[in-house]
Formats: sequence, structure tokens, C-alpha cells
Amino acid sequence: MAIRKSLLQLIFSGSYMLRWNDRLRPMELLEIDKQAHKMLLACALGFENTRECNSTERLILTRDIIEGGLFDYFYRLIITDIKPPVFYRIKENPEHYRQLTEHVLRKLEPIISPLDEAFWQRMCAYHQKSNDTDPARRILEAAHQFASFWEFQRIYPFNTFDDAMEQTKQGFEEDLNTLRDIRGVNALLEQHNPLARFANICGQLRFQIRWTQAPRIPATSVLGHMFAVAAYAYFYSLSIGACPTRCCNNFFCGLFHDLPELLTRDIISPVKHSFASLPDLIKEYEEEELERRIFTPLCDGGYEDFVERVSYYLGIPVGSEFDAAVRIPSEGIRKIDNFQMLHKHYNEDIYDPRDGELIKTCDILAAFLEAHNSIRNGVATAHLIEAAARLRSNLLKCSISELQIEALLADFD
Repeated sequence: MAIRKSLLQLIFSGSYMLRWNDRLRPMELLEIDKQAHKMLLACALGFENTRECNSTERLILTRDIIEGGLFDYFYRLIITDIKPPVFYRIKENPEHYRQLTEHVLRKLEPIISPLDEAFWQRMCAYHQKSNDTDPARRILEAAHQFASFWEFQRIYPFNTFDDAMEQTKQGFEEDLNTLRDIRGVNALLEQHNPLARFANICGQLRFQIRWTQAPRIPATSVLGHMFAVAAYAYFYSLSIGACPTRCCNNFFCGLFHDLPELLTRDIISPVKHSFASLPDLIKEYEEEELERRIFTPLCDGGYEDFVERVSYYLGIPVGSEFDAAVRIPSEGIRKIDNFQMLHKHYNEDIYDPRDGELIKTCDILAAFLEAHNSIRNGVATAHLIEAAARLRSNLLKCSISELQIEALLADFD
């Protein structure tokens, strides 16, 4: 089934949702940024909790984490006006929570169910049959609590006049303490642990606003953009019949693809390609800083396997995050030249496949939605209009017919 504009816009809508909007804030905190931070942490925790698992068990938990994160995000988008304390009160009453959930699912069904019926049924079951002991749910809860607490710590110094802040702080600490049995949570809560440092670095990507030369509404961050690309990549993977491992890999490839921009800032394409050797110089610097500031501290802390996995998501062994790759049993990682070769010959879990061109297309698509929505919202500078036209043109060059990009773009006219 083709991806529809309504699904892409639903995912993007988290860019409008303000968090902590009843508190004094040094900057706007957005729902899509929090979701990206949460899923980066869930990736790390999921990896830590599958070290002794076989490949099948690891894949099941990984998929449950990704889809559970998406299920929670969609639910949150519908109940945006309900503050957390009120939501938790509703959740305490099974009948009230059932009624709220039915309302949420009615709103989401016309947008999500046409994409993939199996995905829709899994989402309904996830929200209708809550199981707080499920490993994926507990990992997601830990990632959610940590990402929210990270935000809270940013605004705490500006709200000391509010006597409710201490109670909120205590609530976070108590909730996180109940999750310490999950492998990796103690490390996240230790200030100088390499995993905690990694989590902090990921959170800082919300401070980097994209398109700095083009004012936009909403002004999206690098962190939020990463989540949008990840979600688009996952749904496109489902739509083309990608194997489960490929779907999961593509989600995390999208989620991590701009991690190096913490080290170089977001450089717009015209500047990045202003002279022939500049892209190579930028990439070389990014990889050096990535190694120095992120990979080496993690390796020194005993997280070598996680570093190897993130490197694979970033495409470092094959050259670029936009190069397709597989792992050939007994041979190792191999670059795959094009989408069709990957799709035809390596679309099986055993090859640990990850896309390249599909991720690139989702990256451009997410940027196009950023420009399109700002123009629709009335901020339409010449630079932004030109960028939107260029991005549309680049999308139309996509050689993956299975994505049906031309039909999708017709919905944006």
C-alpha cells in the first residue's frame, strides 16, 4: 500500500507540540524532539538487554521497541491537550481509559490502517491490552522517563519559584528508581558513565535548529528531523515488503543518520556543495570527531558492540549513511550498489540488510515537509520556496518505483 500524505503529516505534527508549556523555558521543547531522544535511548537500552539473546529474540524485542515507540507517539499526538497528571488519573480508571483509547484509535484508523493491516492490529492490541511487565514496554518507559527528566533538568533552574517543581523532580527520581533492574538504566543515571554521556550528547541535538538561513514555522531541530526520517523509513520499509530486520535497521539508520551533525552543525546543501572537495572534508572531520567524542569513550566504557552497531547504522564500514549494506555470513559487511539488488537478492533477516537510497529519499522527504509546512503556515521566503522546489525535484529523481513518490507529491499540490 502506498504511503499517504496524511501519515507523513501526522508524524510531522509533533513539531508543533510544545512540551512543558506551563513552565518558564529557555527554549521551546517539542514533542518530536523528545520522541527522538527517547528512541535513541531505547535503542541503547534494547541493545544492552539483548546481549545474551539469539538473533530471533533480539529481532522480536527490537521490533517491539520500535513499534511500541511509534504506537505511543501516535497516541500522544491525539491526546495532546490532556496534561500528564490528568492522563494518569484517567489511566487509573479502566473504563475511562478504555473510552479514551477507543477515541484515539477511531481518530488514527483512517490514517494508519490503510498502510498495513497487520501493523494496525498490533497497534490496537498494544493499546487495548496493556502489559506493564513486557520487556519492550519497560525499556520504552525507562527511555521516556529519562528523556523527560533530561528536559526537566534544563528548565528546573528557571522555575525555582514554583513549589510544584520539587514534587515533579521527586516523581521522576522515584519512577526511574523502579526501572533500575533494566540493564543500562543504572549507567544512564551515573553522571560520568559513557552511556550517560552519550545520552546527554544525543539530547543536545535538539539545540541545533535546521535551516538557520531560512526562518520557518515550525523551526525544526536536527533531533526532531532524525525521528521523522526514522519513522518515514520504517513505514516505507513496511510498504515495500522489507524483511523485519531490514525494517528495524532502516528505522535506526534514519534515527542516527545526522548524529555527526552535533559535531559540525547542520550545514545546508548549497553551502555543503559550494566547492568540490568540501563534502569530503566535512565527512572526514565528522568521522574524526565522532570517533573522539562518542565512539572512543563508549568503547573505553565497555560498549564496543554498541559502537559497532551504531557504525553500521551510520554506514561507516561502507562509506556513507546513504549506502546500502548487508552482512554476508562468514564474509562480513558488503556494500550493495543499488536498491533493486538489495531488494531482490538480500531481503532476508540472515543478511542484516539496511537500505541506502531509501534512507536518502526519506531524508529529502522530511526536509521537503519542513519547507512545505512553513510555506503553508505563511512563512515563505524566496530561499524557502527555492528549497522546496529543489527538494521536490530531487524526490522526483528517486529511482525506487515501489515508493510511488510522484503520486505522493501530487497530494502536496
